[in-house]
Order: sequence, then structure tokens, then C-alpha cells
Amino acid sequence: MSGNEVVININTVWVLVCTVLVLLMQPGFACLEIGLVRAKNTINVAIKNVADFCIAALLYWAAGYGMMFGATQMGWIGGSQFLFDPTRGPDGAAWMTTFFFFQLAFCGASTTIVSGAVAERMSFRGYFICAAVLSVAIYPLFGHWAWGGLALEQSGWLQGLGFIDFAGSTVVHSIGGWVALAAILIIGPRIGRFGQDGKPIEPHSPPTAVLGMFLLWIGWFGFNGGSELGLTDKVPGIMVHTLMAAVAGAMAVLGTTWLTRGRPGAMETANGVLAGLVAITAGAHVTTIASACIIGAVGGLVSLAATNLLARLRIDDAVGAVPVHLAAGIWGTLAVAILGEPDLWGTGLGRLEQLGVQALGVVAAAIVGFGIAWPVLRVINRFLPLRVAARSEQIGLNSAEHGASTALVELISTMELQRQTGDFRREVHVEPYTEAGDIAVQYNQVLRKINDEVAKHEATARDLREARDQAELANASKSQFLANMSHELRTPLNAIIGFSEIIRDELFGEIGNERYQDYAADINASSQHLLALINDILDLSKIEANKFELSEDSIDLEEVIATCDRMLRGRAEQHGVTLVVRVAPDLPRLRGDARAIRQIILNLMSNAVKFTPSAGEVTLSVILEPDRRLALNVSDTGIGIAREDLDRALQPFTQLTKNDLVYVAEGTGLGLPLTAALTRLHSATLVIQSEKGNGTSITVRFPLERLIWDEIPVQLPEAERKTA
Repeated sequence: MSGNEVVININTVWVLVCTVLVLLMQPGFACLEIGLVRAKNTINVAIKNVADFCIAALLYWAAGYGMMFGATQMGWIGGSQFLFDPTRGPDGAAWMTTFFFFQLAFCGASTTIVSGAVAERMSFRGYFICAAVLSVAIYPLFGHWAWGGLALEQSGWLQGLGFIDFAGSTVVHSIGGWVALAAILIIGPRIGRFGQDGKPIEPHSPPTAVLGMFLLWIGWFGFNGGSELGLTDKVPGIMVHTLMAAVAGAMAVLGTTWLTRGRPGAMETANGVLAGLVAITAGAHVTTIASACIIGAVGGLVSLAATNLLARLRIDDAVGAVPVHLAAGIWGTLAVAILGEPDLWGTGLGRLEQLGVQALGVVAAAIVGFGIAWPVLRVINRFLPLRVAARSEQIGLNSAEHGASTALVELISTMELQRQTGDFRREVHVEPYTEAGDIAVQYNQVLRKINDEVAKHEATARDLREARDQAELANASKSQFLANMSHELRTPLNAIIGFSEIIRDELFGEIGNERYQDYAADINASSQHLLALINDILDLSKIEANKFELSEDSIDLEEVIATCDRMLRGRAEQHGVTLVVRVAPDLPRLRGDARAIRQIILNLMSNAVKFTPSAGEVTLSVILEPDRRLALNVSDTGIGIAREDLDRALQPFTQLTKNDLVYVAEGTGLGLPLTAALTRLHSATLVIQSEKGNGTSITVRFPLERLIWDEIPVQLPEAERKTA
């Protein structure tokens, strides 16, 4: 075995080992994406990672490799090596097979980048088509431009200009990022991600995502180390540069999120590692350790800035694929000229010239990646929608796309059904030894508590309904009894009143006895009092039963007051009380029940006279207040009511007694409660101002809607009469 054969064998083994490390990135992508999506979509993400690599492998073997590394057609596209067969290669079959194997792994990695960005809402069929377009058309085309001379003594047009992309910051990562950006713009954001109630969608398993990040990190050593295409003295430096760029990317993001938010961002830091790796991939062989740290740190910060930009633009990338692979890939490609070592480039270009070529490569990648993916996917989406239906997205793609069922999905579905139907009587199923089962146990305990409380409230409501029905029945019976009794009592009372008046006024001369005349007068007065009492009780009963109907009409308030004045003046004289009536001129007419208004005035004035000692004064005033409301006020200089007794004074059949002051006079305590009730029926307010020993003032205010201004009677002077 010659020395040359030994070298070739070592290089072959090295590239094969690195290829296996690159393939390790596939489970890394799977774990990263599974951890960053919701549980209801994990199966879908996993099977897409399997499918896209299989699609990429088949199509890259059939056509992609030939387009990328076949004999060049003027530096634009390869034209041989389709349906790759190593026995037809110009070099040894072993090395060509190894090179094909290595490049196929790269194609699979580029294709998988799209999977994470479109997760949770792109249909499996749509993703299948997208992966095929990337694998067979976009990736091989740009790959020929940048790497077409790696297998044969030739070069693509971009490679011929001196474009440097050592392990694929642009060829692999930016191309995948451009296609991902086109796809997420077409299918739109996930339901609930943006909008009025939009919010970030929490990943279901960040630890799984971090495991995926570490698998990718390990695989990246094969990604960058194998791109040397041999075990040369540059490999150790490439490995160290790869490591340090990842570390710097993580620390830059961790420190930035810690300073700006007050806490270190977890998943942002994981993506910072990946962004640092993407950034160093273009120039890992032409940089120093210090420059690698700068490239990785800036790559992490670029990724973080791009993530925030996408959020502001309401572009939904489920795992941050576009910021990590596209944004950091662009930076890493430009960083070759900015921070790389010119004497290691091997292009003969100055730094500014090299930067121009690198920028040209970035633009060319955008034209190929986004420029092909956008129109192709738009056309496909028009005929075969790339996005699943809203209902499928809500229940999860595990179930909608693959018919899979998980304990968590079943639990959520049951809870959603309960929310829609409002039936919480049936407990949810508990799947033992699962997190969803633990949630179901706690949820069932909540259901039991809710059902117990509902049962208690229903029992209470049932008792209250029964009590209400009994109270309504009792109230109806009371009202019926009072109505019947009032009718039965009024008939004999009217007869007694009539006969007592005859005896008092007409038969006195025949009887000839003054004592009998006094007896007849007492009988008449007692009967009148009893009849008034019966009327008050009946009116109050009707009001409480909501059966009192106002007989509303246009009332001349002065006439009503004059009638009340005549009825009470004699009683005031008997008590030695001065009765003063003041009625303002130009009063409007009042819309209301004349009998009820008269009853209000009589009750207030009667009580005032009753509780005002001899030589006191009772005043009735009717005025228009500044706000144009009509105010009726009855005030006296009587014994007053203590503040703490005001509420009791409005209770029916209540006689007030307080220390040495007794509020007792003839009557049953119905006057003020009945007055308050009649006031409310007129939508008026009743205000009592009183102080023990210093008199009482009661004001009834009628609202504007009860005043009639177009029927103002003839103007009369203010009436003021006094009786000593």
C-alpha cells in the first residue's frame, strides 16, 4: 500500500465520520422542533423530519447531485452525474461515494430548516412539496454556483469570482432560511399568535429543545470539520473556531436578554448557540479564535434582533429558523471579508473586493432561494392549499394529519366540549402515569367542587322559589282578605256614619239631651277615623302587591291644597297650632293621581299638627326649585324625630318610643309609610330632615316629566293664611 493510498484512506475515513456527525444533526433538528412546538403537534413535526430527509436523499441522488457537481454548463448548472453511480466518476469510487454521502447529508440539513419555521400549521402534503422543490431545484442550483468545483476541475460562476462559503453559511443555511421565509409569508401565522388577543405560544418541552441544540452542536463539528474534505492540519483550528463561536453566540444573547429584560432568556440563548455556529460556518478555516468569538457573538445578536423584527412585522416563525439560519448566515458570509485573514482566503482579493463578492453571493442566494420559492409555492398554494384548516390547527396536527391521539389532546378535546355545552357533570378520563393524567385528576377535583357548589346553589334557589311562592300566595291571600274585609266593614261603617250625622244634626231637637248629641258626634268621629284607617290599610296593601293603579290626570295643585287646608284647619285650631300655607305663583299643573296627592298632603300635615305642641306652627310650602322641579314641603316646630329612628318611622304599624320622649298619638303608624309609597308611585322623592326636640321638615320633589307647563292657570297672588 503506497503512502498516497494511506492519505486517501485517512481522508475518506475522516469525511465518513464527519458525515455521520452531520447526520446526527437530523435528530438534533427533530428534538429542537419537537420541544419548541405544542404537544398536539409533536408527532407531525417528528414525521416531517423523517420525510424531508428521505425526500432530500432520493431527489438529491436522482438529480440534485448532478445539478450541483456535474460537468458545468458555463458555470451555471451541472449537467452530468444524474442518478449518481460512483463507478462512472473520474476519481476512485470510494472517494466519490464518500463525497456524495457527505453532500447528501448537507442537502438534508438545508431541507430540514424549513420544517421548524412552518411547524404547527403547514399540511404534510404542503411540506412534502416544499421539501421537494428545495432539494431538487433551489439548493443544487445555488450549490453549483458556489461549490461546483469541489468534485471536478471546474467552478461555478460565483466560485470563480472568489466567493468563500467554507461549510455553507449561505449555501446550506441561508438558502434554507430564504425558502422558510417564503413559506411562512404564504401560509401566515399560527392562530392566536398575533392580533388583538395574540401572544407568544409557549413551547411544551424546552428541555427537549435544549437536547436538540446540543445534538446540533455536536453534529456541527462534522459539518465544519468535514468540509476540509480531509484530515489536514487545519482541522483542529476549524474545530476550536466552531466551538468558540457557539459559546460567544450563547453568552452574547444570554447577557443581552438578562440586561434588557431582567432575566436571561432560555430558548433565545439556545438559539444564540445555533446562530453562532451558523455564522462561523462560512469562514471557520480563515479566521482566528478571537475573530471567531466576535463572529459568533454578533451572529447571536443578529439572530435576536431578527427575532424581534419578525414579531413586530407579525411574521410567525415557530422555532426561530429564519433568524438563526438566514440572518446569522448572511452575517457569517459577510464576516469572512470583514474579520477573516486575507492571506488565508486564496482568492487574491483585497478586503473590500472580497466583501463585494461576499455581498454578491448573499444577493444571489436571495434571488435563487426566495425568488424561486415564493412564486412556486404561491402557485401551488392556489391549487393545493399549503395550510391546514383552522379546525385541524386547533385540535393539533397529530390528530388531524396522522390520526394520532394523545392523552393531552383527548383531555383538551373533552374540556373544550364541556366549555361549549356547559355540561360539567361528567368527569374527564384519566390516563395513568402521564402528565395529562395528573392534570385530569386535578381538573376532576375542580369539577367535583363546581358540581357540589352548583347543587348547593340549586337547592338554595329551590328553597327561595318555594319561599317566594308561599310569600306571594300569602300576600295574595292577605290582599284578598283585606279587600273583602274592607268591603264588609265599609257598608256598616257608612251606615253608622250616616245615622250618627242624622242623630247629631237632625234629631237633636227631638231628643233634647246634649249628652246624646255629644255621643252621636263621638260615634261619627270614631267611624270616620275607622274608615280612614281601613282605606289606608287597603291602599298600602295594594301598593305592596303592585296592584295600586294611579288614576292620572292634570291636577291644579292649588285647588288640592285649598281642600286640604279646609279639612285640617279646624283640627289645627283645636290643637292651638298655627297653620301657614304658602303657594308660589305661576306653578305648572301636576300630572298625577289627585286622590293620592291629596292623601300625601293630608298625611304630612296631619302628622305635623299631631306632633306639634300648642302654640307651635305648621307650614305647607309649594315652590319651583332652581332646577325647575316642583317641591312640596311640610315643616313644623314639633317634637321631632331622633336620627336613629328615621328608618323605623317609615315602617308600617310602628310607634316610636325613645328614652323619655314618646312619639305616641292616635293612629296606627301608617301615615308616613303610605306617604312614602305614594310618593314613589309618582317617581318623586321624599326627604326627611328632623332632630329630636327641634321639629321636622319633609320635602316631596316631583320630577320634571310630571309637570305640565302648557296648562298654567291664571296667575294668582301668593296665598298666605294664619290661624291662631
